[in-house]
Amino acid sequence: MSTASEPQDIDGFAWWQRGVIYQIYPRSFQDSNGDGVGDLAGITQRLDYLRWLGVDAIWLSPVYTSPMADFGYDVSDYTGIDPLFGTLADFDHLLAEVHRRGMKLIMDFVPNHTSDQHPWFLEARASIDNPKRDWYIWHDPAPNAKGEMGPPNNWLSEFGGAAWTRDDATGQYYYHAYLPQQPDLNWRNPDVRIAVHNAMRFWFARGVDGFRLDTIHHLFEDDAFRDNPPNPDFREGDSPTLTFARVHQVDLPDVQDVLAGFRRLADSYDARVLVGEAYLPLEKVMAYYGTPARPGVHLPFNFHLIGAAWKASFIADLIAQYDGLLPPGCWPNWVLGNHDRARIATRVEPANAPLAAMLLLTLRGTPTLYYGDELGLTDVKIPPERVQDPWELRVPGFGFGRDPVRTPMPWENTAAGGFTAGEPWLPLNDDLAHKNVESQRADAKSLLRFVRDMIALRRRTPALAVGGYGIIESRGEVLVYERLWGGQRLTVFLNFAGTTVYTPLAQGNVLLSTIADRTGETVSNLLCLRPHEGIVLDTPQQSESDENI
Repeated sequence: MSTASEPQDIDGFAWWQRGVIYQIYPRSFQDSNGDGVGDLAGITQRLDYLRWLGVDAIWLSPVYTSPMADFGYDVSDYTGIDPLFGTLADFDHLLAEVHRRGMKLIMDFVPNHTSDQHPWFLEARASIDNPKRDWYIWHDPAPNAKGEMGPPNNWLSEFGGAAWTRDDATGQYYYHAYLPQQPDLNWRNPDVRIAVHNAMRFWFARGVDGFRLDTIHHLFEDDAFRDNPPNPDFREGDSPTLTFARVHQVDLPDVQDVLAGFRRLADSYDARVLVGEAYLPLEKVMAYYGTPARPGVHLPFNFHLIGAAWKASFIADLIAQYDGLLPPGCWPNWVLGNHDRARIATRVEPANAPLAAMLLLTLRGTPTLYYGDELGLTDVKIPPERVQDPWELRVPGFGFGRDPVRTPMPWENTAAGGFTAGEPWLPLNDDLAHKNVESQRADAKSLLRFVRDMIALRRRTPALAVGGYGIIESRGEVLVYERLWGGQRLTVFLNFAGTTVYTPLAQGNVLLSTIADRTGETVSNLLCLRPHEGIVLDTPQQSESDENI
């Protein structure tokens, strides 16, 4: 629910509160040079599409110089552009064109770790006495239960196996929360903070509008290097990385001081935003907003719809719980998909994709839309010989491969989907004939046209853009919630059932339906919802007490 500290004029809300963010995975959006991999010039070519869609900001997954052991999340130069994506001049041109169209650009930033090819780490591993040795986390070997010398503790990597790799030259182990090629920085070293802040300043000074901060809950580890205890919730079939409860590896209180430093830096520039990635329970995510005296990131990502049961009652409870936990004056956000998780149309089945889009774009807070979800793309089956993802290659059989959700954007119904003149780095979707931009843009009843209409409705309707909640409830398999602003009340009805449902209603006018044939319809008494249908109704206020803002 809205708080008293929120502006009562929509112009008093920041651009990142009012707007819709669109995530681009650069390798897969548009290739401009025929090498089969997307690039910055290709993204620039497609900006008019994004402006037509109506999004307000673009978030780019990493484009920094990198050996690409983890597709750019292993950074070897924080202030360089990898030649795979183009040049710094290409980036500056993209940024200028984004701004010329009235949009914003958010860069991914990876503060937790670098590449093992970063000059900092090359110096650090040169000798134990190197001045940059303490920029990373090192430890002598330790005896295991059998008395054999090995890693200093039982910490596991997110990619499987020990989170420690022995450096043959010095005999010590270095810590990596992810791949061995991604050594963790030591955030207890003030020189690391200065160096990373300087890299962020480089991009802020160029005009970047914000950063999405990668895996911020991993920034600190227990400085006593204690073993993690067994995970009591571990079940057969779970990822081996969940064998132990990572109480000494993630979400340590020290993180908040680093986030406060990031925030002070961002606030020293005009209208910049920080978005933080931390896969944590809702009550723990709230700490990443910081406090009024020591603010953290503006938007700690709320990933909880990604794993939510697709049931009206479950999601109603989730909405109410999340909104109730928000600290005063803090702004909510929602996501349905990203480059690490199965696509929403795969998780809830394609028939529910329009309903999911309406849910995302009518909830209170900033929505982030993953590229291709506006077309209803599903996970693409990747033949074994074309698997690229190191996660899948290191932990086979556990289904963690991310290639299926990173496949090229289909722009037209051709062999390479208009994505490239060469061989795409990953295969495209096999339902390309109807799941491509050109076809859906021409079809008034397509998911793409619906998403565009939904974004436009959100943009012109303060109650959807920034309003508070009224009721939030489930009526059987129908999720119902009100969005309120001034004298306006909109009611959202989402039918999670595969059957027609009737639900009580006093009166309302249909502003938009997921089935695109009811706009302007007046409804009284009972609202008929067809299978998987969602509707936004303009419903008159019953009394001033209904306004929960």
